[in-house]
Amino acid sequence: MPAANLTRAEASARAELISTTSYDIVVDLTGRDSTRSPLATPDENFVTTSTVRFTSRAGVTHIDAIADEILDASLDGEPLDITTFAESRLPLQLSEGEHELVVTGLFRFSRSGQGLHRFVDPADGRIYTYTQFEHADARRVFANFEQPDLKATFQFTVLAPADWSVTSNAAGVDPTPLADLEGYARWEFAPTKPISTYITAIVAGHYVRVPGELTSSAGKIPASLLARESLIEHLDTDRVFATTQAGFDVFEEAFGVPYPFETYDQAFVPEYNMGAMENAGCVTFRDDLVFRSRATRAQYESRDNTILHELAHMWFGDLVTMRWWDDLWLKESFAEWASHHAQSETDEDPAHAWAAFGNARKTWAYRADQLPSTHPIAADMNDLEAVGLNYDGITYAKGASVLRQLVAFVGQDAFLAGAKEYFSRHAWGNTELSDLLDVLTEASGRELTTWAQQWIQTAGVNQLRAVFETDDEGTFTSFTIQQGALAAYPTLRQHRLGIGLWDRTEVDGREVLRRRDLIEVDIAGPETPIEVLVGERRPDLLILNDGDLTYAKIRLDPVSLETALRGITDIDNELTRTIVWGAAWDMCRDGELPVSDYVDMVLRGAGSESDITGVSRVLGQAAVAIDRFTEGDLQTQLLDRWTAGLARLLRGALASGDHQLAFAKALADSVHGDQSAELVRGWLDDEEVPLGLEVDTELRWHLVIALARRGYADRALIDAELQRDNTITGAERATAAISALPQSDTKSETWQLVSNTPDVANATHRSACIEFWQPGQEDLLAPFEDKYLTLVEQISEGAGAWEHMGRFLAQAAVTHLFPTTKSFVAKLDAWRKDFTPVEFVDRILLECRDDAQRAAHVRARNAEFASQAEANLQEG
Repeated sequence: MPAANLTRAEASARAELISTTSYDIVVDLTGRDSTRSPLATPDENFVTTSTVRFTSRAGVTHIDAIADEILDASLDGEPLDITTFAESRLPLQLSEGEHELVVTGLFRFSRSGQGLHRFVDPADGRIYTYTQFEHADARRVFANFEQPDLKATFQFTVLAPADWSVTSNAAGVDPTPLADLEGYARWEFAPTKPISTYITAIVAGHYVRVPGELTSSAGKIPASLLARESLIEHLDTDRVFATTQAGFDVFEEAFGVPYPFETYDQAFVPEYNMGAMENAGCVTFRDDLVFRSRATRAQYESRDNTILHELAHMWFGDLVTMRWWDDLWLKESFAEWASHHAQSETDEDPAHAWAAFGNARKTWAYRADQLPSTHPIAADMNDLEAVGLNYDGITYAKGASVLRQLVAFVGQDAFLAGAKEYFSRHAWGNTELSDLLDVLTEASGRELTTWAQQWIQTAGVNQLRAVFETDDEGTFTSFTIQQGALAAYPTLRQHRLGIGLWDRTEVDGREVLRRRDLIEVDIAGPETPIEVLVGERRPDLLILNDGDLTYAKIRLDPVSLETALRGITDIDNELTRTIVWGAAWDMCRDGELPVSDYVDMVLRGAGSESDITGVSRVLGQAAVAIDRFTEGDLQTQLLDRWTAGLARLLRGALASGDHQLAFAKALADSVHGDQSAELVRGWLDDEEVPLGLEVDTELRWHLVIALARRGYADRALIDAELQRDNTITGAERATAAISALPQSDTKSETWQLVSNTPDVANATHRSACIEFWQPGQEDLLAPFEDKYLTLVEQISEGAGAWEHMGRFLAQAAVTHLFPTTKSFVAKLDAWRKDFTPVEFVDRILLECRDDAQRAAHVRARNAEFASQAEANLQEG
């Protein structure tokens, strides 16, 4: 067991032994110790003192701290033997009663995004720090009892340079100068409400603060937005505040509880590992969400959704918190559902938010649920190491999809009534799945134990298809929905879903597909007869799960599939098109639909698809299908067809519109010959740029990286672009472009960076990893297959540079550096017979192996499709 690990059993035993009351935390960022003596490495270390008050029964436990050194510790005024500190634990021998524990430690700034991350902006030399603690990294900054069910109040004091801005979870007062240290000041914050350690936060540095105010049903809430000085001009503060206020309005009404904290600050921070984090009253976002260049509607909507997701966590996760990480989904699935619910409540088209959810999020869930690592939504998390594996499409997107199914099952009014009772009953406490089921059962009058067993506590995804017969008039004489499941996960579930009947009709001289009827039904078991459809005329297009209420793989019957392939643009409903797009892609990646058919469908439908999130998704999927699911002459033919089709779509796109930008990026990504490369290269020099297309900073980098992948850029071009954009984002993009170059020297340089550079920043590392393996570079990259296996061994053993490089860097390396050559799976299998990686590494390896095996299977199927098409052509 890794030294910093904590088991569920240990956490449960500690919660039985102690009850925490309060923390007073002093974080000293002056570069000095408590005597004001300078630290040897002030850019690497800082000192924190924790004063923890708690009650206890008699017994033995420990306090957690991932520190370079414990400098001092006392219990109830009596010194503790700090030489007993080992494996991130300081042992405690406790008597029954109230206690005060004081621990001072020397902690380390992070470059991995875990703990207290420190960043120096290359644009101006300004310093920025921020914390990221989920799921168990508060102990990297201060000594604490690191588990979610030991809630307490937290009062932070921060000592820092006087020209900094400092923000935490509670209201602060104006900083006071340090009398004994010129140029430094003290920030003291009010005590928080009782919260868990993982949602405490500090954001400190040269941040520019934009003050504001939000209106709660309980009164006015002081608010602010923070960003780097070099980025603040790009922050569209009015929209961010407006989105946040809309969330306040929807959530307070839906949840029946006013916003539970005293302030609401939102900080956009650099080199962030995730999209955002729901620190209580002090949310952090990756500052990529501050758009430096033109952004599409989809990008704004995605950011709005992230803002709403984190705001929803103030109730789901912060006010009421899971007891242990088994119920991580209790907060993540609910926040995912709630953010889309809020968008549907505020959008002119309520269905648009759920179409974007289907396009952007549900595909993520379906993929994750078909990997060998699939797990129940409520996963078994026996220790902290297991928790880190499950921040995935199942916990987030599948969970939200299943909650949408639950809303359909019990009704939205009953669901929200249950949510209100949940918050009222458990405010400032900790819960488990049973607590949620209790309130929903009471509110709906439905027995939900069976539902929860099927949906929350079992893994896998069902497949639904319609089986029917018709008479000579085209009328259904029988109609059944068949439900299947993978052999490894055979659970058949109850589903409430819509069946859409779509007919061709003419509207204003144009043929469209218009929905004749939408029938909502409940199904269960392997077959469910749908008697209500017997006697109905067969439609031109039959859609199972129309309205997207349930979570399942959908199969279209042959007639409906042909209608969809040829007439996706004729369906006059955005959410229904999302279902059709999703079904077609799922059939393609399962080898049931030729890649050529899917590519043609995308080229027909992308130009008129109204959901730009969907446009970006299907463009990306078609490119992946060509790259991963075809080879040889077929791949060359499809790539030529794809590039020509994208060029047509680009010419026909509205000037300055979102579609134009999406098609321009996709065309750049499809570069595969001198002619297309020359066109894209010309855009960088303002040559033959499509009317209305702004080749701004972000698009320029997109073009440079695309050219680099195919060898149509060189180091000089990349360096020149970095001169134009001398920012941290520019440096990260340049690193990505260098990684993509098909040159042995740059590959070796990049490999050294990603595999053996302990102080590499997380965002830079991730950028390099993502672009390293490129199609067409197989011979160049062959030597890195063995190097990859050596790297995996080092990560598993924490050897060399990986002794201090964190989990996020390890995940990026194992995932994105996985060799994509056809022969690697056999080499991997042979290697695994002699070496057993640690669990999280092995899980990633098996996922990547599954992707490779799927790609090989689908390539073979597409070769069969092509041979059959050729045979049919010759016969014809």
